[in-house]
Amino acid sequence: MNDITSSLLSRFGTRLKQNELLSKHTNFRIGGPARWYLEAKTEADVMDAWKIAHENSVPVFVLGGGSNTLAPDEGYPGLVIQIAMRDISIDGQDVVADAGALSVAVARQTGKAGLSGMEWAISLPGTIGGAVRGNAGCFGGETKDRLVSARVLREGKVVEMSKKDLDFHYRHSSIKGTNDIVLSAKFHLEKGDADELQKKMEEILGKRKASQPMSAGSAGCMFKNCELAAGSSKLAAMIEKKIPLPNNCPLPAARCQLPAGWLIDQAGLKGLRIGDAQISDVHGNFVVNLGKATAEDVMAVVHKAKETVKEKFGIELEEEVQLIAQG
Repeated sequence: MNDITSSLLSRFGTRLKQNELLSKHTNFRIGGPARWYLEAKTEADVMDAWKIAHENSVPVFVLGGGSNTLAPDEGYPGLVIQIAMRDISIDGQDVVADAGALSVAVARQTGKAGLSGMEWAISLPGTIGGAVRGNAGCFGGETKDRLVSARVLREGKVVEMSKKDLDFHYRHSSIKGTNDIVLSAKFHLEKGDADELQKKMEEILGKRKASQPMSAGSAGCMFKNCELAAGSSKLAAMIEKKIPLPNNCPLPAARCQLPAGWLIDQAGLKGLRIGDAQISDVHGNFVVNLGKATAEDVMAVVHKAKETVKEKFGIELEEEVQLIAQG
């Protein structure tokens, strides 16, 4: 362990932090110490840090803006690299954003430039790298909609991946669950009116503030929404029980997407509290930290929500928030 510490200190100096609390770097405000922590400000930082860790057989976790992530109470025994390259360049209708660029910043800058296609991201916490990795989306938009390509670090080499290569699906891409590290992404947008785009973004922000908890620590939506075929026995059971379906699930339709928050609400779980972790009484798909929540508290709430929804509707909720493994 002294070898990797010496190598990291030699390359990064005082920028390297040891035993850094992850609670300081996640929106949940939860997490024990990372053995080594580095804020990477350039692609060279990312590549060199990865190489040093790889040569010393030390696990690496890549952190973006801190949303959509739950860090364990015990911390992380390896190197946490927080991506902090934040450049955004606009050339005509093409936009290239570094992986550490905040999604909100991309929305604002492109909107100001009169480019349409990313305004939905004004309400998206986190970074472009995380958005690409998980095909993040909200308010009718998804990362895949305007993405052209992404540059990723794969086993020490930079690879350019097309939209087809990334094989996007709902909250998924081909690199999710791999060790690939997103370095930057390219988007092609449409021409629009800057004033109208600004108005649209303000409307989206207003909807977010009205429908989501804003004051307490949270990772964002805890679970993925559930998509069912119109002929699904689970959907038929809801109709038979005369459970009023949400507006975005009109029947007859080939498929019906049931919001996880709606399922949790229907299961009577809003306000459920274990320790200092609670299912928000504002939005059922948010688990909030009331002040001193632990990862154990959060996972206990998650387990109870999954168990209850499965018992009531026969539906298995799938986590959207990523739990940092122990390495």
